[in-house]
Amino acid sequence: MTHEQTVSTSLKRLHPLLIEKGENAFVWDNTGKRYIDFVGGIGVLSVGHRHPKVIKAAKSQLDQLTHSCFNALPHQGYLNVTDWLANNLPITGPLTSMLTNSGAESMENALKVARAYTGRTGVIAFDGGFHGRTLATLALTGKVAPYKNKLGPLPGPVHHVPFASINNDIMVEDTLKAIHRLFKVTISSEDIAAIVLEPVQGEGGFLMADPEMVQGLRKICDDFGIVLIADEIQSGFARSGKLFAMEHMGCEADIIVMGKAIGGGFPLGALTGRAEMMNTLAPGGLGGTYSGNPVACAAASAVFDIIDHEDLIGCANRLGAHIKDKIDQLCETKAGLHIGSVRGVGAMRAIEIVNPDGSAAADKLAKILTHCRENGLLLMPSGENGNVIRFLPPLTIELENVDRAFTLIEDALSAL
Repeated sequence: MTHEQTVSTSLKRLHPLLIEKGENAFVWDNTGKRYIDFVGGIGVLSVGHRHPKVIKAAKSQLDQLTHSCFNALPHQGYLNVTDWLANNLPITGPLTSMLTNSGAESMENALKVARAYTGRTGVIAFDGGFHGRTLATLALTGKVAPYKNKLGPLPGPVHHVPFASINNDIMVEDTLKAIHRLFKVTISSEDIAAIVLEPVQGEGGFLMADPEMVQGLRKICDDFGIVLIADEIQSGFARSGKLFAMEHMGCEADIIVMGKAIGGGFPLGALTGRAEMMNTLAPGGLGGTYSGNPVACAAASAVFDIIDHEDLIGCANRLGAHIKDKIDQLCETKAGLHIGSVRGVGAMRAIEIVNPDGSAAADKLAKILTHCRENGLLLMPSGENGNVIRFLPPLTIELENVDRAFTLIEDALSAL
């Protein structure tokens, strides 16, 4: 069998190449061709490929301890991560955490915590949201194709409502009315354990939640004893221009779910929340064999050091402002005829690709991706209709390389 035949065809491969090396904002394929990486592991590589501090920490840990199951034999690296999270997450009060291997695993455990704390099973999630590909996280995800096709009933009950964003035409009152209607028609508020949202939808196309909506959700949770879970898997760790995107919302979540950038390229996830919630399950109710692996924890501590001492949040804001300027410049050229809405916050920026009548142009986006890849730039699509380019370069990228990338994007748009 060929290499292609040994990988399930259910794994979509966006770019037909094999990456062999990465360095900050660049990757090289197996032919030696170099690319500017605006995919960034889909939000994983906020500190870039192989940041020196991350590599040094991981190599040092490899010489000491490669694995210990924290449930059986605790290790200091796990505690270093949970201590930092307890001191830095934007939730008031004593906080406790669990470490995992991924964002989806973190969300699965957040649902367990919410169920145990409330004694309820129902969940409210949002149209366009994405929370993972496991069965429970798929139930939360607000998009059928390609994720839910052929799977039948998923764990629940999960109820989806419209997502009011500063970047779409859904109003805050539409969302809040939909929830209250749900309580009247479909399920009692006394049966809802959690409301789950992304402060900035990732797969949904970098739609930022309307802060007034999130504040309304906070009030509903307070009124009815519901747990508010913020999925910061893609938006966390400075990407939004703040340490966590919930800081833009003017209110707090009860639990924050994390993944992607926390490990600097190593597999790690976390959920952190109010101690009275996180400590609900009996000892042994949370855990996992590889959860909080020592090498991944060492890498995470290096990421925290970069956040604390290398102004990563400032980098995100400078990068976001520069990308926004480049997009604005594009919109003033011939290339701008193909751009619809401009979305995002901080360094989470995106553009919608449209037809002359304003309709979604996924076919154009595909051509842009091909043109840019052939000329040395890797891009990532998203959005309900597959017509949104989300920009996910490392927050540490040099701005001159951002300029080079947007020259290629302009060329691709102009060639349509």
